[in-house]
Amino acid sequence: MLNLAVLLEDSARHHPDRAAVVLGPQRLTYAQVDAAANQVANLLVDHGIRPGDKVALTCPNLPYFPVVYYGILKAGAVVVPLNVLLKGREIAYHLKDSEARAYFCFAGTPELPMGAAGRAGFDEAPGCEHFFLIDAEINADRGKASDRPTTFATVQRDETDPAVILYTSGTTGQAKGAELSHSNLVMNALTCNRLFGSKPAEDTHLVVLPLFHSFGSTVNMNAGFASVSTLVLLPRFDAAAAVAVLQSEDVTFFAGVPTMYWGLLNALTDGVDVDRIARNMRVAVSGGSSLPVEIIKEVRERLGVSILEGYGLSETSPVATFSDPHSEPRPGSIGIPVWGVEVKLIDPEWNTVDGVDEIGEVAIRGHNIMRGYYNRPEATAEVMRDGWFRSGDLARRDADGFYYIVDRAKDMIIRGGFNVYPREVEEVLITHEAVSLAAVIGVPHPSHGEEVKAFVILKPGASVTEDELVAWGREQMAGYKYPRVVSIVPSLPMTATGKLLKRELS
Repeated sequence: MLNLAVLLEDSARHHPDRAAVVLGPQRLTYAQVDAAANQVANLLVDHGIRPGDKVALTCPNLPYFPVVYYGILKAGAVVVPLNVLLKGREIAYHLKDSEARAYFCFAGTPELPMGAAGRAGFDEAPGCEHFFLIDAEINADRGKASDRPTTFATVQRDETDPAVILYTSGTTGQAKGAELSHSNLVMNALTCNRLFGSKPAEDTHLVVLPLFHSFGSTVNMNAGFASVSTLVLLPRFDAAAAVAVLQSEDVTFFAGVPTMYWGLLNALTDGVDVDRIARNMRVAVSGGSSLPVEIIKEVRERLGVSILEGYGLSETSPVATFSDPHSEPRPGSIGIPVWGVEVKLIDPEWNTVDGVDEIGEVAIRGHNIMRGYYNRPEATAEVMRDGWFRSGDLARRDADGFYYIVDRAKDMIIRGGFNVYPREVEEVLITHEAVSLAAVIGVPHPSHGEEVKAFVILKPGASVTEDELVAWGREQMAGYKYPRVVSIVPSLPMTATGKLLKRELS
């Protein structure tokens, strides 16, 4: 029996007064976070939530996130974290697809009214019975979470029972929920701490990665709580604000995507105590896409730390490979398999590709592999065989066993560390009354890595401008998905069978 919430509970038991979560002047100890999570668990039980029920959560990097996340787990339920940028129609899809019975949603800000979008999505998902609004309190139709007892007997689950459902589109189509078990996530968190040499009750993480994403939730939150680290939260990445926190909180651990490191370096201006930051920084971690060699060199020169690069997917909890912290980093490499995980390269028929520097698809096996896609046995069967998961990413392996990604999954766009799947964007664009056909690709962008660009054919007699389509897309899709660039064209390149030739678009 096991419950992922043990990562919080054990640390609260042994280090109750250690700061667990920091947001500006607000500081919560491990005892306080654990007690608040117990109140959430009691709230859920009072509303009829049972072990195995799905409970969704929309919340930025605020203390409420870990409180609700672990509270859901304590009740024996399954956490379904949602991207805070999703619109109402997208939220409704996720609530219905995951069969969520309850939904916690942060009220948001005037600029990002999550509560309004969340309520709209909830109203379109009749199977979701309870809407809990997170504002100054966690409010429910049967009272506030703060009115509940601060003690709770955590519901123990089988190690292989689902703990979290993370939504991912794979390579095409609508989002699918990757079911991750309690053991998947506990093992991945402990493996991270083993890899990074985490020091119990000594490390301080600056958390700029969104906690609803697998990278942030595992590498920062779960691994951080397991090692009694202090998590300093930034609700939204801002390079200058991040640098200020690196100084004031004596941060020892930073995880980010390449564009964040680019931003940090640009924010190390006059007046910044770079020596203080470098003196405390012990671990720097990057994922999402390959780091430019220049950034690796400059971070080492200015901050005195070598960035460790890793690779993984939502389906792998997520960490699968990482730079070897005991050897010189190899720029461009995603490293070697982490403890307890196997990696190999395969061809389309699952045959092993053995040659040095020969390209094949990355396949992964180990304690980190998901149970499968929720309610999608056929989709699961397409990517899993004999315990192996095929990633859709192409890589090569050098003579020393280090892996290098050479191409991303077909058609996938990575914008600022977020996966964008063209087919999903195309399907939304086609719902516009003036649009007949759309093709979406990724184009190079200096800071985001890639930008989303759409080529659109209008219906006969229809009239709409490119700027109008961009504005419409902004209202229909999450901020990282909608195309910032739209080109209205008379035709699109196609094969003889009518298939779009996207490689001819730019």
